[in-house]
Amino acid sequence: MQRLLLILILYLFPTISISDYVEQDTSDPIVPGYDLLYRQMQMEGKVSQEAFMQAVTGFYSLEDRQKEILTLIDFSKPSTEERLYVIDMQKKELLYSSHVSHGRNSGDNWATSFSNEPGSYKSSLGFYRTDGTYQGKNGYSLLLNGLEKGINDKARERAVVMHGAPYSDPSVIRYAGRLGRSQGCPALPLKISQTIIDTIKQGSILFIYSEDPAYIENSPVLAMAFQDQQPSSPHTS
Repeated sequence: MQRLLLILILYLFPTISISDYVEQDTSDPIVPGYDLLYRQMQMEGKVSQEAFMQAVTGFYSLEDRQKEILTLIDFSKPSTEERLYVIDMQKKELLYSSHVSHGRNSGDNWATSFSNEPGSYKSSLGFYRTDGTYQGKNGYSLLLNGLEKGINDKARERAVVMHGAPYSDPSVIRYAGRLGRSQGCPALPLKISQTIIDTIKQGSILFIYSEDPAYIENSPVLAMAFQDQQPSSPHTS
């Protein structure tokens, strides 16, 4: 795991030396690399380190992507705050941040309940790969492919897409005390929805996070990533 992390750090930060890493070593070798990236992208005060770590871990384990763009939605934050972040992982910079609505049965201001089932009108956590766009009943929309069986793989069946909506505009907060809610889609303010959709469409990675222990326990993507980071078991005869 140490060796894998060192390779990741040197890939992300080509100007850092091995001695720089060794001096920062701790008993938890996963911390330094993610912390460096977190600070370089100036994500402090925007998204928790745990959300960022899970998002980046999954991003680098999902090799079948066409864009080096990671979109992180942090549902541990209320709808009254910006909680969607579009990150250029190649340039290591934050491109956009925005408010985003959650499913109406996931909660009021806070999203606390999640589902993969059709008709639940709840948001689904986990990793998605973006697909193409279309004009639908909610206007310009982005197709999403859920990558985690049992967690979000019914996204297409549920018609969970990214789209713009009037109820997702921050002005709604002034009289409603929160954003409006969707039927499970991550809905964006109309003024920025097309810009974000055009940036992340066609093969980038979207990650929807919440402080949900059940997700961490059952996520196929995180399980695969952490398994890849484990040292090989010694051979015994």
